[in-house]
Amino acid sequence: MKNKKIVRIIIYLLPIILVFISLFIGRYQISINSVLNILKAGITGNIDSVSDIEYSLIWDVRMPRTILAILVGGSLGISGAALQGLFRNPLVDSGILGVSSGAGFGAALAIIMFSGIFPIYLFSFAFSLVAVILSIRIGRINNSNSAILLVLGGVIISSIFSSLISFLKFIADPYNELPSIIFWLMGSLANASYREILISAIPMLLGISGLLAVRWKVNVLSMGEREAQTLGINIKVYRWIVIIFSTLATAGAVAVCGIISWIGLVIPHIGRMIVGNDNRYLMPVSIALGGFMLLIIDDFGRILTGGELPLNILTALIGGPFYIYLLKKTKEGAWR
Repeated sequence: MKNKKIVRIIIYLLPIILVFISLFIGRYQISINSVLNILKAGITGNIDSVSDIEYSLIWDVRMPRTILAILVGGSLGISGAALQGLFRNPLVDSGILGVSSGAGFGAALAIIMFSGIFPIYLFSFAFSLVAVILSIRIGRINNSNSAILLVLGGVIISSIFSSLISFLKFIADPYNELPSIIFWLMGSLANASYREILISAIPMLLGISGLLAVRWKVNVLSMGEREAQTLGINIKVYRWIVIIFSTLATAGAVAVCGIISWIGLVIPHIGRMIVGNDNRYLMPVSIALGGFMLLIIDDFGRILTGGELPLNILTALIGGPFYIYLLKKTKEGAWR
């Protein structure tokens, strides 16, 4: 028990350590002493003693990028863990109810209709919520509350919105609008700033806080409907609570960073391999591992190329083989 607690503490510290390391990573090299002086200057307000360029690079470019990566990765990680427990399905991820495809359609529509970044955030967030509402409506056909129908509704709505995205790409201006749509759909932290953090932090933190508050109930829901009813859990109420908070966390994440795959699927499984199936520990660990993993992937993207390498490329190339390695090492023991 003591060793497991130490492991969890180490996992919680990993994102904090990586945030500091990430401040040194980039095409513009800054020495360790300079970074420390810049951080001190930003905290004390004495910025006259440091370079204006280096100060702006650390506090206005790299710092908000690392914070946003932690928030987004943590939101996707805990949402995936909560939904996998709710639906008792290891293949479920944070976008199972159409959040990602709805956000993609909203962003593509905003890119075609408007100029500026704020309409993209607004439309992607709004349509991600629309997609979940439609999935829920399909799942409640004939007043059914079946989890299978709910997942099926998410698959149907995701397919419809994916087709609409393809249509918007077909009619988009191939020189300006189409490249922007494609780049957004591949996910990126390139536009990270404190404004983006303020816009997205409210739904993400609200979703994360809500899921952490009901993580004990997710343990019961993951046992099955009959067992949950025997223990006195209102299945309908807590199912919608988990769905609502997962949607808020995921929608806030994809609205500012685009569609980021694999994090919501792989991170909960890695967490199970480390701390087990108990959601009291798994969900907090998924937050830390999700933020840590996304920040590592973003750092690799900045190191490997001179430009911005979309996150989805690296999440699949790094997350996929790493997941296979862990699966082989544990021999499915985390799910038995």
